[in-house]
Amino acid sequence: MKDNEMVFGIRAVREVLESGGELDHIYVKRESNSALMADLLSALGAHKIPIRRVPVEKLNRLTRKNHQGVIGVKAVTAYHRLEDFVPTIYERGEDPFLVLLDGITDVRNFGAIARTCECAGAHAVVIFEQNSVSVSSDALKTSAGALARIPVCRAKNVEEAVNYLHDSGVRLFGATEKADKTTSEADYSGPIAIIMGSEEKGLSPYTLRHCDELVRIPLFGSIGSLNVSVAAGIIIYEAVRKRVDA
Repeated sequence: MKDNEMVFGIRAVREVLESGGELDHIYVKRESNSALMADLLSALGAHKIPIRRVPVEKLNRLTRKNHQGVIGVKAVTAYHRLEDFVPTIYERGEDPFLVLLDGITDVRNFGAIARTCECAGAHAVVIFEQNSVSVSSDALKTSAGALARIPVCRAKNVEEAVNYLHDSGVRLFGATEKADKTTSEADYSGPIAIIMGSEEKGLSPYTLRHCDELVRIPLFGSIGSLNVSVAAGIIIYEAVRKRVDA
């Protein structure tokens, strides 16, 4: 990460907030407990900016400048709130078509999935505040510019997003090799969200329990899984094919 993509120090970060600047997330030294820091953390919470408490060594690796225990990472794009964004889709007379990334942290996979989503006409990609990718300059490059075109919603956590989408009439399709139904057997009509989990852990337990349907991609070789961005492309375009043919 380059210095011009970051903001260093408590007062500098506070000035960005007060001027209406966009911050993607904040790194804070784990042991920080001063009054100035407490005041900053309160302001960050009011702006719903994710806070990542890290050892001071992490901050020192990011920069040699005097960071005062705080480094803000500038946002490449403005995030949408899921509860504000989904109603606008319905208001246009359209059925929501969303893709949620549950536990995905690799920016290359994120960029590739976002590019597929944009090409497939998905309404938005949904990510989360913690243990999740964000729209960094690297992700933007990997997406070939798609992340500058497709809306990105950021929710507090996957539980909050899943519950909100259910309440909004959106059916949730979870991609997992544990599913009995294949991707071609599912009905993707109406308001839907496809949820992709990380390559290491797959879907989170909460997501597995609360999906309306679980689907899997048939595999015929000796390797047990696909790269998550490839898997996402297959499932997203299977949904597109069925929605177009419906």
